[in-house]
Amino acid sequence: MAFQRAHLGHGIGLRSKHYGRFLDERPEVGWIEAISENFIGVGGRPLAVLEKARRDFPVVLHGVSLSIGSVDPLDRRHLAGLRALADHIQPAYVSDHLCWGTHRGRYLHDLMPLPYTEEALDHVVRRVHQVQDALGRQILLENVSSYVAFRGSTLTEWEFVAQVAERADCGILLDVNNIYVSARNHGFDPREYLSAIPPDRVGQFHLAGHSDRGTHLLDTHDAPVADAVWDLYAAAVRRFGRVPALIEWDDHVPELERLIEESRAAEAVEARALAAREAA
Repeated sequence: MAFQRAHLGHGIGLRSKHYGRFLDERPEVGWIEAISENFIGVGGRPLAVLEKARRDFPVVLHGVSLSIGSVDPLDRRHLAGLRALADHIQPAYVSDHLCWGTHRGRYLHDLMPLPYTEEALDHVVRRVHQVQDALGRQILLENVSSYVAFRGSTLTEWEFVAQVAERADCGILLDVNNIYVSARNHGFDPREYLSAIPPDRVGQFHLAGHSDRGTHLLDTHDAPVADAVWDLYAAAVRRFGRVPALIEWDDHVPELERLIEESRAAEAVEARALAAREAA
């Protein structure tokens, strides 16, 4: 089937620091993204916040533990819980990461890059089909930032991402910050990455801050979006058009007003990029 892009605008992540605000107010945001694992099988205040937010805004469920690239069996209990949560909340999207994070039943608490080979591609495609069958819906997969690469890779990362989306019939959550971080760490052109991604598969953008450690960039999500990432976001908008964009800020989380300000900055960058696209 064709991938259906949702029309959401610009959003922010739902973080526990702001639960009270979301219960008591209706903040001026276009939509929110909730970390799936924070709400699977959970009741009480967290679920009440998510239910209230869902009444006020479109919601996207974003996961961190699917481990789609692992050789461990898929976690059927996790998938059942995610299915129940998605059926209850009816999110605009369900997403996770194109990576692996489990080994022999142990969760590594990290998003590990894959070898970009035909064998890994076949493996991931099969597992995406299984996940989408279990959830009864298409998913989005996000490109992760990386600091090491496999010598045995025979495809570029962007070729791998594009082929997974096409062959598994899923969407792409294109993390612009992750592209920039990985490009700096591995020495590739981030715009070449953008040019290889099929526009009709991109359902969402992520924007976030990172840290410069001198020898490498680290994807920390603890700061405003860097100027170079804003520039790359503008290039992404010119290629892919109007795509829902999220501000990720997971550590040293500021007050809600600061997140909304950053989201509005993304909206302004998008408007300028779309105007340039139409004028070209």
